[in-house]
Amino acid sequence: MSIIQFSMTIVRILFIAMNAGVGYYVARELDPTGTLAIHGLVAGVLLSLLIILGEIAIRRIPLKVFIGGLLGFVMGLLIAHLITVSMSLMPFDQPLVNLSLRIVMSAIFGYLGVVLGIRKGQEFDLGKAKRVFMTPAEEANLKILDTSVIIDGRIADVCETGFVEGVFVVPQFILQELQHVADSSDPLKRAKGRRGLDILHRIQKMSGVEVRIVEEDFPKIREVDSKLIALAKQKGAKIITNDFNLNKVASLHGVAVLNINDLSNAVKPVVLPGETLRVFILKEGKEFGQGVAYLDDGTMIVVENARKHIGKTIEVSVTSVLQTTAGRMIFTKLKEETPEREEVQPAGASQAGAGQG
Repeated sequence: MSIIQFSMTIVRILFIAMNAGVGYYVARELDPTGTLAIHGLVAGVLLSLLIILGEIAIRRIPLKVFIGGLLGFVMGLLIAHLITVSMSLMPFDQPLVNLSLRIVMSAIFGYLGVVLGIRKGQEFDLGKAKRVFMTPAEEANLKILDTSVIIDGRIADVCETGFVEGVFVVPQFILQELQHVADSSDPLKRAKGRRGLDILHRIQKMSGVEVRIVEEDFPKIREVDSKLIALAKQKGAKIITNDFNLNKVASLHGVAVLNINDLSNAVKPVVLPGETLRVFILKEGKEFGQGVAYLDDGTMIVVENARKHIGKTIEVSVTSVLQTTAGRMIFTKLKEETPEREEVQPAGASQAGAGQG
């Protein structure tokens, strides 16, 4: 039992004891003989239990439904009061008739107000009400996080740099999808889901970053990507993702998309033809004689005639740069022999050359 639950239990016990004591005291005052005292005590306990049950039932009611019902009830009573006041101006000399009309009108319009208030409260969008009090800058900076970008994790690193501003919106159906992945029987999927939940906790703890969980859902839409697009249209928000297909579909619907992969490609070091790079040849390429190396950011470098240098660090000269949907590729060729190249030759080769001499 948590501290809050323990405190609530203590408060309820004190509340029941207080009402029982009041009931006992009132019964003793009404009947000095004391025969009704036990009845007053029981009435106080029963009344307390009814109030507690009502409190528990009200707590389960959504806030917007409760507010709608309460406002509807108040408006209904106000209308009933205005009607009965108008009717009281008529020449009725029977107080019982006036009292009966007042009670009936209050019951009718109070009931209608509660029913209409509950129905309208269910349809009411609290998000729209919140946006009324938001500044234009906050409203324009809403960004919805996709499942893929949460699991990817790079968004947390971007947030730490301070380059992304605004409010991050996480729909409830995205959290449910993350939870489903985290509960998967597949170890790989389970690890990805838990990583996504950890990333969300990490972003929430960052200062200057607001993560807002929204309850909006679209029951008639089955696919999560389609729900994201509908939510982005409703809120005028952008979608942050690294899903190529979602990027294309959202663009067709006129929804702005921030793709983490595009950001990653944009911040990679810029190299120009003719520049010299020092790379480690990791493996052979697809074409005959090619070698393949990688920069620290994962950019692939294709080196012509470098197959014989696999496992060595060499200097290459950039010939061209190709930008693809998968990333950036740099094509290079071996740099002409220089004194620096001799330094990277294996020690054994130098000794062998000296022995032959």
